[in-house]
Amino acid sequence: MNEHPDSVDFLLEPDDNLRLANLCGQFDEHLRQVESRLGVEINNRGNRFRVIGEANALVGAERVLRSLYKAAGEEVLSPSQVHLYLQDSGVEALAGGAGSADEEIQITTKRGRIKPRGPNQQRYLRNVMSHDISFGIGPAGTGKTYLAVACAVEALERDQVRRLVLTRPAVEAGERLGFLPGDLAQKIDPYLRPLYDALYEMLGFEKVAKLIERNVIEVAPLAYMRGRTLNEAFVILDEAQNTTVEQMKMFLTRIGFGS
Repeated sequence: MNEHPDSVDFLLEPDDNLRLANLCGQFDEHLRQVESRLGVEINNRGNRFRVIGEANALVGAERVLRSLYKAAGEEVLSPSQVHLYLQDSGVEALAGGAGSADEEIQITTKRGRIKPRGPNQQRYLRNVMSHDISFGIGPAGTGKTYLAVACAVEALERDQVRRLVLTRPAVEAGERLGFLPGDLAQKIDPYLRPLYDALYEMLGFEKVAKLIERNVIEVAPLAYMRGRTLNEAFVILDEAQNTTVEQMKMFLTRIGFGS
């Protein structure tokens, strides 16, 4: 923010205290989220708002607040809903955030191109592509697993890696699978379904089946990673928040050369 920032004043109508409280959130947490994401300062007295910041950020901030105020009259807003709206609306790019059009990246697979939606997804993809280990944190439905699998498929098709290893904790309480009926695949498949869904969409059912049969793609619960070294592989750990400290250490030490 420069020394002499611009400002914009506007009213949110109709004047409704309950809707206004819903918009602002507990302790103004929704407003603080908009401030931090767009780099602006938001002040209000009742339904009269003043936004201070760079000129290009003011347009996005006013648009966001008006849209969220409208939504606040229909449902109870949560921080994750505000996060998703900011991501989907593209206002962060308008405000001059990372991921402008000339820096846009995309993933290309044989079945098509996948473009990130919003600057957060662009930063996520850029980090995955440029670092050996990346952590993706965010609410459900923000594309963490899908984009990671897309990066893995692209790397495999470009021969940057020799295999894909997709894993996740099978169950949160110790991965005790013995009591479940069926063989290993039948026990763990329900837990790994999100990974399969992403693979099927990007590669097709037949190709995924062939690659799994040749062990080029391996989808397994985290418990079965123990004692292995994964060289020249693209390894994805989904739902990592459900792992214990020991499980996370075990997973990180499985990563070998060229992975």
